[in-house]
Amino acid sequence: MKNTLDTPQNDGTLVSPELPQITAGSEARQWAEIARRHILPENRKSILQLLTTILPLMGLWVAMLVTVEDAYWITLLLSVPAAAFTVRLFIIQHDCGHRSFFKSRRANDWVGNIIGIVTLTPHGYWRYSHNTHHATCGNLMKRGVGDINTLTVTEYLALSRWERMAYRIYRSPVIILGIAPLYLFVLRYRLPFDLFKHRPKMLIGVMATNLGIALLLTGLSFGFGVSFIDVLLILGPVVALSSTVGVWLFYVQHQFENTYWRQDKNWDFHEASVMASSYYHLPQPLRWFTADIGIHHIHHLCSRIPNYRLRSCLDDLPALQTLNRVSIRESLSYFQFSLWDEWTQSLISFKKVSQRD
Repeated sequence: MKNTLDTPQNDGTLVSPELPQITAGSEARQWAEIARRHILPENRKSILQLLTTILPLMGLWVAMLVTVEDAYWITLLLSVPAAAFTVRLFIIQHDCGHRSFFKSRRANDWVGNIIGIVTLTPHGYWRYSHNTHHATCGNLMKRGVGDINTLTVTEYLALSRWERMAYRIYRSPVIILGIAPLYLFVLRYRLPFDLFKHRPKMLIGVMATNLGIALLLTGLSFGFGVSFIDVLLILGPVVALSSTVGVWLFYVQHQFENTYWRQDKNWDFHEASVMASSYYHLPQPLRWFTADIGIHHIHHLCSRIPNYRLRSCLDDLPALQTLNRVSIRESLSYFQFSLWDEWTQSLISFKKVSQRD
């Protein structure tokens, strides 16, 4: 599917003509109608999925608490599967945030809030920012909430030398996968300053999550007779690994070369849902641990679908089985795509901009 491109004039400025009525938007609406057939959650499946995630994670925690003082190398080895189960638990929280995991809105909110203590993610605040991301994905005029900051080529070239350097550093793998995940989950989620201005009442939920985290850490320390430092030595690697995987998944889901960005007047919700989101085709057991969140274009098309129904929905939509499909090998090159090029309607590298400049 190829849309009409914004075209440069002779003086280098962009002309953004009205896009014609293209098939992508109408097709996406038809796909959404089919997707809605899969929205009804099954409480039995949801409870089973929750139990098969939280019980193994609790078992791993116990094993790590037992080994932390005398065999820390075993603790570190166990942190890898513990991080994998934590990612899966976060995706269950994610479904609760869309109120798609249980039939009951109250059950979704309660379970989401409790899981948020384990994932270090205040549920109400995260739900607000993530749903904003869903509502504005691919809209150039509404960037900034729940997104990875992405500049257009025009915006980048208008920056000073130091501002360009800062953006380059921000978009580097060291920041995106090294510093950003820990900053986000360990620091930012403890006190989101943007709430003071926009949604101060939501701070109550954030503080409740912080209190829950403190009680959890204290309970583990006293309950197993280990020091508070030992508890942090256990959870630290798990948090580092799981948060990095989470950010990586989100990055691949939206930061691919032929993604979708449009000015507000040309933006279409349904079209953006499928065109601005990838289908990260993962093998088992990665599909299981990520609860099929890689089928992200369908998730954006209809966020009320529980994760365990995404695969059957994909089976009902053959056209989406190859659209924006990404393999693990292909995804490893995605860090080169850092700027939205208005001319080619694609993400490009800093190197290409330098060659053009």
